[in-house]
Amino acid sequence: MKRALSALLLAAAGCAHAGAKPASQPSPAQAPVPAVPAPFPSTYRPFPSVPTLIRGATVMTAAGQIFPGGEVLMVDGKIAAVGQQVTAPAGVRVVDGTGKFVTPGIIDVHSHLGVYASPGVDANADGNEATSPVTANVWAEHSVWPQDPGFGRALANGGITSMEILPGSANLIGGRSVVLKNVPSRTVQGMKFPGAPYGLKMACGENPKRVYASRGPSTRMGNVAGYRTAWIEAAAYRRKWDDWDAAGRKPADMPTRDLGLETLAEVLRGNILVQNHCYRADEMAQMIDISHEFGYHIRSFHHGVEAYKVRDLLAREGIGASLWADWWGFKMEAMDETNANLAMVSQAGVRAIVHSDDPGGIQRLNQEAAKAMLAGRVAGIQISDNDALRWLTANPAWALGIEDKVGTLEVGKQADVVIWSGSPFSVYSRPEKVFIDGALLYDRNNPNLQPTSDFETGLLPAEATR
Repeated sequence: MKRALSALLLAAAGCAHAGAKPASQPSPAQAPVPAVPAPFPSTYRPFPSVPTLIRGATVMTAAGQIFPGGEVLMVDGKIAAVGQQVTAPAGVRVVDGTGKFVTPGIIDVHSHLGVYASPGVDANADGNEATSPVTANVWAEHSVWPQDPGFGRALANGGITSMEILPGSANLIGGRSVVLKNVPSRTVQGMKFPGAPYGLKMACGENPKRVYASRGPSTRMGNVAGYRTAWIEAAAYRRKWDDWDAAGRKPADMPTRDLGLETLAEVLRGNILVQNHCYRADEMAQMIDISHEFGYHIRSFHHGVEAYKVRDLLAREGIGASLWADWWGFKMEAMDETNANLAMVSQAGVRAIVHSDDPGGIQRLNQEAAKAMLAGRVAGIQISDNDALRWLTANPAWALGIEDKVGTLEVGKQADVVIWSGSPFSVYSRPEKVFIDGALLYDRNNPNLQPTSDFETGLLPAEATR
């Protein structure tokens, strides 16, 4: 359910939680009314498009239907029809999809493109505000460099149409994430996905206690104390503003703003979605206990190498699992891995998600899903092609609160569509065309529709820009 924004809401929109709503959250009628317009609003506008019919491809909707030799009609930036055969208006542009596959656009819920931009030098390392264990006051979008060549690579090689850009994991609470459309733009506001709620990056385990060992926290118990202290302050801050709102919003009595507590208060109101970096099963359970104590909901655990151990708990809580196929072993908390992790949590009823956390990995999420699907089948878990596709599209859309707009090929949704040269689960397949809101933004066979960052202009040999 959509909630009204509070006096301090800086998010674009709210969204419903998958689990039960904590009793401490206000109903929509009680939620405070905005006092000021939200800053940094999205200025995204879809690129020009023409009515387009994709014909003769294997159409994978991620909504349960697969149409061999099917058709997809895009009109005014939306999916107008999808099926074995559809009725198209006269004069529609027809794209021959014979022998090809069509899917929804791929969505990455965990990326640092733009905040750790290429080239990977210190001057471009803007993803971790490692100055305090709690930096809820910072917003990832204020570090995003739209000219990062990684955006174009993700579009061309990975079919990525939307992504969440997160702060890094140095902090207990690292700040706000932002959801972007993968389109060229001079500004991050021109990429911001309209109506997508903000996320809050939290991190547990080794990273915060390593980064802040000299000043604290230096232990896992110190981590937990740090979260709880921050939420206690946020709850008090929220009460002050709610009381001011209920008392008639007298200017003379208006509380003093605090950027960090504003963000945390909006999490408590349900308007910002918690995206929680966490590897170990026991720590996931502890983070859930903390969320119960303060009345917020964790939208998804990220990385979750041990998610399979608590898959029943995640399913019961309605928490997603944003995971790798087989990336593990690089530190102690990432040791107890199984390649069947995604399949096991999916079988338990958890919304399983394939994520990247890497500028190279984001270019092959489809291959990561294929590896995880195979590992599940080897383990005796029957994962269908539709299930594995949902790990890349519908489930990440849900995790970001945009599932009503993208993630499946269904009538009325935004026409974010990828045409693949073959099965998206084949290592040999590549995106041939990528549409965002019905506009053709990438065409492997058209040099004029292949992304080159402004940063790269004049730096690459001519043949590399074709």
